[in-house]
Amino acid sequence: MGYSRKEEIAKVRRERKEAKAAKKRKENIREKLVRFLIVCEGKKTEPHYFEALINNFISAVREVTIEGEGRATVALVDRTQEIKTELERKNAMTFDRVWVVFDKDDFEDFNEAIKRAHKLGFHSAWTNEAFELWYYLHFEYLDTGISRSAYIEKLEESFRNRMGDETFKYRKGNPDIYSLLQQYGRENLAKRFAQQLRALYTGTDYATHKPCTMVDKLVEELEHPELLLIKK
Repeated sequence: MGYSRKEEIAKVRRERKEAKAAKKRKENIREKLVRFLIVCEGKKTEPHYFEALINNFISAVREVTIEGEGRATVALVDRTQEIKTELERKNAMTFDRVWVVFDKDDFEDFNEAIKRAHKLGFHSAWTNEAFELWYYLHFEYLDTGISRSAYIEKLEESFRNRMGDETFKYRKGNPDIYSLLQQYGRENLAKRFAQQLRALYTGTDYATHKPCTMVDKLVEELEHPELLLIKK
């Protein structure tokens, strides 16, 4: 009995020590912060989506600045560098993660933009052909390259089927699109489909990776910024 009692006391002490260490780790994480800068091609569509996501996923270790620039590809990457420099100097801080969000569309400098962003240490949440591909993957897998207008047609059909509303119209820049996708689509499905699409391609001629998107990677970081602190 005496030996069992000693073991029990030792176990209790060990558990208390482990609980204290776990609490300290959590406190250390809360003292840290992951600062994101997200610069988007569109002024409304992408910013509205990411703003809603951030409001839906509250995090004490995440701080996000979102800019909608109304420019694309290389011009967007160059502007991102300017914004980063300006904000870091103004606020006496450093961004931990810088993301540029843009589409392929008909731009000739798509590959160059991705390479330039990488050279500057930025991450690219690019989509080929259009951001609406990410939306559509919430409903169905699609590995055939189509136009933006075709994505919109498919999106409207998917929403109408799920909502039971034949009058639904997709409106670019709709501030409610995130909540609609959460209600009628499946984000976990979109992430899995995005990964499946990337597995179809190799090489760095990203203009030929169609359809393909990297948006899920940014979404994952915004939803789980604490994982970035662990990697540091």
